[in-house]
Formats: sequence, structure tokens, C-alpha cells
Amino acid sequence: MRGLFDDPGFAALTLVVVDFEGLTPPGRPQEPTEVAALALRPERGRLVEVGRFESLIRPPDDVPVTARSAGLSGITAQMLAAAAPAAVVMARLDAHLTAPPYRLVAHHAPTEAGMIARQAAHCPRLAATPLLDTIRLAKALLPGLGSYRLDHLLAHHAIARPADRHRAMPDVTVTARLLERLLTDGCATNRWRTLLDLDAAAGLPPKHPTPHGPEPQQHALF
Repeated sequence: MRGLFDDPGFAALTLVVVDFEGLTPPGRPQEPTEVAALALRPERGRLVEVGRFESLIRPPDDVPVTARSAGLSGITAQMLAAAAPAAVVMARLDAHLTAPPYRLVAHHAPTEAGMIARQAAHCPRLAATPLLDTIRLAKALLPGLGSYRLDHLLAHHAIARPADRHRAMPDVTVTARLLERLLTDGCATNRWRTLLDLDAAAGLPPKHPTPHGPEPQQHALF
């Protein structure tokens, strides 16, 4: 990935791979029940983990945990009962973003962008951060693949599917591995050599950029 890593824009970046699990009540937007983030920085031709965050999120009292959602993710009502609400969790995550520039990375990033936008008052940095979508990267690199679902792309690239798929941190971890593979393969074919190439192929603007006050003086997790 030397060409991409030699690009000043990409070299200065921190990539934050993010994933939410959630509940979708009838007639309402999805409510998050878990979030995970893995921060990666380009160093010596590879992506190096520099921080991670994960937390369960207690949904509103009128949003029940269904048997279907618990069966898919393994996240039960009992697990969520003691968790902090979304406002608190998202503010905690947002407080770590003190060393820009960033790109958020997600598989089907519009879903994550929507979740973040609905919590924008509590996570203004996240809500103002552009995104990269690994589905769009894969489509640019592998046109005609047929399916770009995460499990299909993991199998295509011989990346092991985690036993606890549909939990936020395992999904973030394999998405990060997929990201590195897509970046490596794209560099090998000169598909992308700069951050501008990545943004053109897979970039998404934040849904609701939100201004915020001065940065707090604190150590950045990532």
C-alpha cells in the first residue's frame, strides 16, 4: 500500500471503523443497543490499531427487545437493563475524537450515518465526520461480484467469520480486516493511490454536520 501511504492526506488520517446493533420499532427509526469503534492509523505501510471503544446502549423504555433481535445478536433485555442510554454512550465515544482528521468506516455506511445523525446533539464530532463505505469500496474493486453482504465478502477474501457475528465489536474487527484487504488490493491495481481516490469511490458526507464548541483539553484515545 505504499502509494496510498505516501499520500499526505491519507497518512494524516485516523480511520475509525464503527458498527451499531439496534432495534427497529414499528413506525420509528432504529434505536441503537450497542456500538463499537476501532481506530486505525497508517504506519509503515499498514493500518495499526490505536484505540477501541465498545458499549451496550439501553434503548428507550417503550422499545422492547424482541425475540428475533435477541436471537440474531445475542443481546437480551437483561443485558441492556443496566446499560447507559444512547445520549451518555455517544457522548463518551465522541469525547475520544480529539485528534482529527478522521474518516468513519462502516459496512453499508448510510445505516451508521443515520444512527449517528439521530444522536448528533450528543456526538457532534462524529456527526460532522465524513464516511467511507466498505460496500462501495468492494463494488469499485470487484464489479459484478453478485453479493456485497459482509458475510459474502468475508468468504470471498477468506476472512474467518466470527462466532459472535452481529455483535458490534466482532463486526467492527472483521470490517477492519476487510478494509485493509480492499485497500491493499486496490493499491496493487492502482485503483486508489490517494485519499481523494478513496473518497471518490466510497466516500459519503455526514448526514447532519453539526458545529461544536472548542475541543476539550484531554488525552485522545484515538
